[in-house]
Amino acid sequence: MRSELVGAPLEEVLPAASQVRDRAHGRRVTYSPKVFVPLTRLCRDRCAYCTFATAPARVTAAYLSLPEVLAIARAGAAAGCHEALFTLGERPEERYPAAREWLAAEGYGSTLEYLEAAAALVRDETGLLPHANAGALYGDELAGLRPVSASQGMMIETLADLDCHRGSPDKTPARRLATLDAAGELAIPFTTGILVGIGESRADRLAALDAIAASHARHGHVQEVIVQNFLPKAGTAMHAHPPCPPEEYLWSVGVARLVLPPEIHLQAPPNLSDDFGALLDAGIDDWGGVSPVTADHVNPERPWPAVEALRATTEKRGFVLAPRLTIYPEYALAPDRWLDPAMRFPVLDRSDAEGLGRDDRWASGGTVDPPAAHAPAGRVAGAAVGATGTAASAVSAARAEGALSEVLAGVQLGQETGVEEITALFAARGPGVAAVAEVADELRRQAVGDTVSWVNNRNINYTNVCTFKCRFCAFSKGPLSLSLRGSPYLLELDEISRRVAEAEALGATEVCLQGGIHPSFDGDYYLEVIRAVRAASERIHIHGFTALEVTEGARRLGEPLDSYLRRLMDAGLKTLPGTAAEILDDEVRAVLCPDKVNTEEWLEAHRVAHSVGLRSNITIMFGSVESPVHWARHIVRTRELQKETGGFTEFVPLPFVHMAAPIYLQRRARPGPTFREALLMHAVARIAYHPWVPNIQVSWVKMGAAGVRQALMAGVNDLGGTLMDENISRAAGASHGQAMDEEGFRAIVEPIGRRLEQRTTLYERVPAPA
Repeated sequence: MRSELVGAPLEEVLPAASQVRDRAHGRRVTYSPKVFVPLTRLCRDRCAYCTFATAPARVTAAYLSLPEVLAIARAGAAAGCHEALFTLGERPEERYPAAREWLAAEGYGSTLEYLEAAAALVRDETGLLPHANAGALYGDELAGLRPVSASQGMMIETLADLDCHRGSPDKTPARRLATLDAAGELAIPFTTGILVGIGESRADRLAALDAIAASHARHGHVQEVIVQNFLPKAGTAMHAHPPCPPEEYLWSVGVARLVLPPEIHLQAPPNLSDDFGALLDAGIDDWGGVSPVTADHVNPERPWPAVEALRATTEKRGFVLAPRLTIYPEYALAPDRWLDPAMRFPVLDRSDAEGLGRDDRWASGGTVDPPAAHAPAGRVAGAAVGATGTAASAVSAARAEGALSEVLAGVQLGQETGVEEITALFAARGPGVAAVAEVADELRRQAVGDTVSWVNNRNINYTNVCTFKCRFCAFSKGPLSLSLRGSPYLLELDEISRRVAEAEALGATEVCLQGGIHPSFDGDYYLEVIRAVRAASERIHIHGFTALEVTEGARRLGEPLDSYLRRLMDAGLKTLPGTAAEILDDEVRAVLCPDKVNTEEWLEAHRVAHSVGLRSNITIMFGSVESPVHWARHIVRTRELQKETGGFTEFVPLPFVHMAAPIYLQRRARPGPTFREALLMHAVARIAYHPWVPNIQVSWVKMGAAGVRQALMAGVNDLGGTLMDENISRAAGASHGQAMDEEGFRAIVEPIGRRLEQRTTLYERVPAPA
């Protein structure tokens, strides 16, 4: 095999490499938005091709100071970077007195000790994830960096005995391979690679790649391999050496894809090739680190391409670009094995639901407007929306992701999506997001037309005291949280009546009743609440009590649920909200709400409610700890119940608001979904529930006006309620107000050419006042 590869022609290698890449990684190409932190340019090695390493007389200081390190990192964080790549020479204190003296004056015993301090500072002060590229290290040194870095790296370069490494004790093959294996034994996600064109042969490259593959086979830790081409640099001993020929470089990249295990990510630096798009033909799936702030300090004469240029080149060849962390998703999603406890939350905090890098700064309930780039293609914000021509362009726009285009094509043929297809839709990025949104919006138009509905309602959260311990809830009070987030309360029944009368006087047609499970409640309490509502109004619609509340009420009375629900109906209850669903997957519920109703109990509560004549809705709270496959299971399970009963009126996505949520403050959850994920939740729901659930609602409290407008162009037809006295999202940190009025809704809807219409809870039209 290896002897055949040595002589394999380029025209055979490239197609084979591309096929391996496509099977293992699909059509997604990643990059790491990062800053480069050149901690020290002093080095004890004397590599003949290196311009990074220099002498003490040529730098103003032996090391960057901590304030200088922090300034670089803060600039990177402000520019949207996720990674701080620490580049440095190897053990300079063993060669230069100036390095030893600087370290001693600052109180450090070695370069690596200083690196640990600098990385910890960057992690704690900026949230950037350090990647330590400190060279050939021993096991204890790698272990010392593990608590302050999400990943580490060291290039193998070559295992050949070459003149360019004379006088470089850290470049011996034995030292490099020992470091690679030690990193594997310590479960460190590791970056390594080869340098092509420094005098090695094709057989030498294959030997180095084989050694990397063997180490990965033992430990599973090689997350990426870089294949880098040599370019001569002025001022080095190899300045007259010819550069690596482009064809030889492409051959080496392609062969690396064929030799390495398919799961290893393959990277080639885009700034070192004049036609970097050709690297995609050779099988890479990653562009490496690209910085909007700092230069490539190893190749300063070769500036990084702008991210938009990188995106354009990637999409032109039929791929989609996605930002990642310094640690790849396969490793980020298995933190117990691959991350030190000190690094688990920093990685989680910058992750999206797939373990990639968050691609915007928007947060559910926050004040930052969402990015406009996710708006459906071919539409201009603020312009009227046409009613034709969207479906065909959607599939065309999705060509960057083959699986996605297949799913959308099937949807247009009337095929129903399953868990696998729904998960593929949630993976959409770039043009694929617009494609999903356009297909969803066409289905919305077919199902309900161009009317956008809303209900005039008031929330009455009658108590915030709760015996259950949902880890995401910032609203409830338990025995250990009575002094947190305000005071515990239980509304008097007279106060409930007063609020109902006030709501009706303001035009409300619905009251929504939800609260904690107070330890003093029995099931008859909910009957008393309904009677208090009816004492104030005979006609206002009572939308109340979650699956948890009615299940717990019936249990405390020892009464069958159907009998209990009929008694609530007789008293005046009309519909049930779908809250308490969170994620209908017990794997996730074990983390979020372990003592709450489980998935089947929630489904059964709504099945019984539908059987006695109560309609309800479906909700999902997403963006905390779960992944897209859990979203897909939730949708499929509720869709199956809808097919059985027909009792659901709408689907309501509720993006996780993280700011004051206990599970986030305990550093155990992501900071909610990204806006791309939130937009896709609405669009994918429209596709997956069609035609079973006609109404898709958006939460203005969580999405904000700008987010709502984009959701309306991605399959949404309902704005929910005016929500006088909305408290639950506010308690979690949402800042979009506690009430909306008709004019506020109109300001969102009319600029995109849609018609606003008031509805009842059951989606009957409310006539406009005469």
